[in-house]
Amino acid sequence: MSKKPVVLAFSGGLDTSFCVVYLREQGHAVTTVTVDTGGFSADALKRMPEQSARLGAVAHHTVDGRALLFNDYLRYLLAGNVLRGQAYPLSVSAERVCQATEVVRMAREVGAQALAHGSTGAGNDQIRFDVAFRALAPDLDLITPIRDLSLSRAQEMSFLAERGFPMPAKTAAYSVNEGMWGTSVGGKETHDSWSALPEAAYPGGVVPNDLAPRTLVVGFEKGRPVSLDGKALSPVEIISELNAAGQPYGVGRGVHLGDTILGIKGRVGFEAPAAVMLITAHRELEKLVLSGKQLFWKETLGNLYGTLLHEGNFFDPLARDLESFLTSSQERVTGEVRLTLQPRALLVEGVRSPYSLMDAKVASYGEANHMWTGAEAAGFAKVYGVAQTLALKVKS
Repeated sequence: MSKKPVVLAFSGGLDTSFCVVYLREQGHAVTTVTVDTGGFSADALKRMPEQSARLGAVAHHTVDGRALLFNDYLRYLLAGNVLRGQAYPLSVSAERVCQATEVVRMAREVGAQALAHGSTGAGNDQIRFDVAFRALAPDLDLITPIRDLSLSRAQEMSFLAERGFPMPAKTAAYSVNEGMWGTSVGGKETHDSWSALPEAAYPGGVVPNDLAPRTLVVGFEKGRPVSLDGKALSPVEIISELNAAGQPYGVGRGVHLGDTILGIKGRVGFEAPAAVMLITAHRELEKLVLSGKQLFWKETLGNLYGTLLHEGNFFDPLARDLESFLTSSQERVTGEVRLTLQPRALLVEGVRSPYSLMDAKVASYGEANHMWTGAEAAGFAKVYGVAQTLALKVKS
């Protein structure tokens, strides 16, 4: 007897390929959905429908989710200058929520009665997919074959090979998960907290020491990247250009150590040239046009927003409140930032904006000014320190 039609989040890798065949053998009519958030080559996307059909899926859909990823997720991470642990630009977490949302949308379109993903029971992605699927489609069943069966990769490969679907064994020393906002890198060095990840492990490889410096000018309008070197481009195009420009220099590389959703410590390498370059430039522009109190609360609330997204709480109403705050904060974040790339280094060389709060004609730090007199400054300094003077008079 035929079981419920199911839509599967499909990457074409071993886990999701296993899911197609396994679900089909369980009687499900499987529709595969691949959401491109910048991690697939043109050739890979072209092969995806063929692979899906060969495995026995009844239909396949490819969704270009890059613009959606920026408009609904990345623009808020950029507005908040979000770097988890002051290092990692949250590439994977944003992508998974975007992918899950689009998979649910396609499930509604095709009339599916169940949703499926190929995450294991060990990492963060299972939580992100589960929460998104249940929040957006509580009426649909959730099927997770890899997690439920607890199979090893070798067992999955054997299962597929026995049915005429041999999969190439992973021979690379490092696992690489590529996306528009960054690429994560895992290997033996990330399994402990002391080992260094070698340059060769990153997709960009070893950085030549003799690369000539390169200068780029990024333009922003209300916090959104709108131009590169004076040429108007979409945010997705700018991100693509910056990834290509920064990768040879090793810009945006690092290793992040932090807490997983499940409560254990994890460590991962990352290469995110565009994300790091844009966040660096955006933060510098904000320093020029926003007040000190705005900058303080933006850092605090931006980190909170990043935590909600990273830890699978994107659909909490608080996230919408924070998005409203972040959007409001960007009204005057318009201008240009000049960046210089050097081997393994990113420098901010200059910033300008029509909303600049830095006006040398009015006052210059450490120099004469036209807004107050020396006597007024002395009076301010005296009053400013009264609370501390009184506190030190009190004996403990």
